[in-house]
Amino acid sequence: MPSQVVQAQTLTNIFSGFTQFWENVKAVVQPYWYPTKAGERAFSDVIRAWGMLILLILLIIALVAVTVFNSFIQRSLLDIIIKEKDLSKFFDTLLLYGVALVLVTLLVGFSKFLRKQIALDWYQWLNNHILSKYLSNRAYYKINFQSDIDNPDQRLSQEIEPIASNALSFSATFLEKVLEMTAFLIILWSISPQVAGILVTYTIIGNLIAIYLTQELNKINQDELESKADYTYCLTHVRNHAESVAFFRGEKQESNIIIRRFINLIKNAKRKIDWERNKEIFNRGYQAVIQIFPFIVFGPLDIKGEMDFGEITQASLACNLFATALGVLIEEFGTSGQFSSYVERFSEFSTALKAAIKQPENVTTIKTIEENHLAFENVTLQTPNYEQVIVEDLSLSIQPGEGLLIVGPSGRGKSSLLRAIAGLWNAGTGRLVRPPLEEVLFLPQRPYIILGTLREQLLYPNTNRQVSDAELKEVLQQVNLQNLLSRVDGFDTEVPWENILSIGEQQRLAFARLLVTHPSFTILDEATSALDLKNEGSLYQQLQSTKTTFISVGHRESLFDYHQWVLELSQDSSWQLVTVQDYRNQKAINIQSAPNNESQNQSQILTETITSEKLTHKEISELTNYSISTIRSKASKGDSITTRDGLTYRYNKNSSVLKWLRV
Repeated sequence: MPSQVVQAQTLTNIFSGFTQFWENVKAVVQPYWYPTKAGERAFSDVIRAWGMLILLILLIIALVAVTVFNSFIQRSLLDIIIKEKDLSKFFDTLLLYGVALVLVTLLVGFSKFLRKQIALDWYQWLNNHILSKYLSNRAYYKINFQSDIDNPDQRLSQEIEPIASNALSFSATFLEKVLEMTAFLIILWSISPQVAGILVTYTIIGNLIAIYLTQELNKINQDELESKADYTYCLTHVRNHAESVAFFRGEKQESNIIIRRFINLIKNAKRKIDWERNKEIFNRGYQAVIQIFPFIVFGPLDIKGEMDFGEITQASLACNLFATALGVLIEEFGTSGQFSSYVERFSEFSTALKAAIKQPENVTTIKTIEENHLAFENVTLQTPNYEQVIVEDLSLSIQPGEGLLIVGPSGRGKSSLLRAIAGLWNAGTGRLVRPPLEEVLFLPQRPYIILGTLREQLLYPNTNRQVSDAELKEVLQQVNLQNLLSRVDGFDTEVPWENILSIGEQQRLAFARLLVTHPSFTILDEATSALDLKNEGSLYQQLQSTKTTFISVGHRESLFDYHQWVLELSQDSSWQLVTVQDYRNQKAINIQSAPNNESQNQSQILTETITSEKLTHKEISELTNYSISTIRSKASKGDSITTRDGLTYRYNKNSSVLKWLRV
């Protein structure tokens, strides 16, 4: 009883797997050959594809017909040579045989050419179709951030072409060989029905064994694709992070990772070799039995004189051609295992893309309004999976030309607010008012360096814009990259920029884009974290001079000097919006109210950037409206003082200092 349950479950799994395979094939085939959605494909393109396919089918039918015709000509030639001995008839038949062979050659050449051309057209359309989905609605971002799809780059670059080529190769070969086997079985049936019946029975048994071998190879091929993708990715990862590996002297660890993935690849290759050995032995043995079969059956008949030599030769030829066609067909079934793996991974990728660009149902999203200013109106932002609230009931408006600095503990969601502005995250409630994204320039902490020339780097993302070399040189001067041109041949030189530019230089190059494009709004996510204070100050001063409205995320105290407002995010998803001055005063008060050790730590953090300027009580009095007695009182209490020019000072009670130091 348990064995019956297991057998039933096995049959169910096989049927389910077969059904899923055809669903995957349908998802790949239908958009190209049977487009059902408006705008998917032009009608003329569909007609052209079907016209080429019908022509290929006709060529295959003609090829099989001529091959069968040749078997009869060959039989006739042998009868003429052995029995009739008519020289004139022999040359006429030989000429016809030669013409037929030439025709077979042409038909084979044109059919293979047409098969490859159809596969190439299909591959081109399929690649463009999936690539457009990948790059639309930011699916490329969402699928990498949300999905468990591995190696999307390899799926795009290496696993689409085999789908088209294998599908056409298998379909055309299947049609050709089935027609050949059918034709030669008919010939054998006309000569000996018993022989034809034995061959059909033998073929059915052989194909059942071949299907079993192919199923296991399908699983191995799937594992092989994944192991190759993982191995390629780890090599690419080392190339992209070569400098970091060199700094850490991590060659041994990287080698262990690479070798571990390579070992997995080799294990799969060995499994595949073992199963291909078994399959090859089966194929050769299967064909060998059919090849020897006509000698066993027809040899005695010829010796007894019960059959003509030409008839026996044609029957033997039919058996051999049947065996060859069957061997090719079995081989194609083996190749179809790889096709099945490619189709399955393509279907997974396509499904993930659809899920990435599809808006979830029965969930709330932040409503986005496009206007010429930036504001949050009662916005509650959540992570894309709706599992965590980042900020709750946020309301603020940024006036044109102002700067907002977002601060808070690491991992609190500062960058997430920027993702909401960019439209990458919209889980939550409320309204977000922002300008069109074409008017916003984003500068991330790790700048995006494109594959292109220096001119394209500076003009990105509007690389078609016309800017003179003189203007670009001036911009490079402004961001302290004037020596960059001496390292390359000119603005139209393409080199691996990520390898030759430091992170600090890359951040300055990103700022150069800002000065070239003059956006109305700029978003900076720790965009100066790799720069010294002098370079940072120079870049922010130039940013202020452009009168752009900007939002920065950062931890440095020095950034307060270039912004008017501070948005502080707290651990409990609460927030506060205050002026820079008020925020500084709050921090000073918090330091005084903290325990001694904590006060010292916070004091050290707050005075991260202290100038060498040390002022006496009298000098502070001259810079403010306070009397000497008031200043002494504030010094004893540890209060900070803001001068008329907006600078903040705090008295250092250390016996070796005893001066007012500017924060």
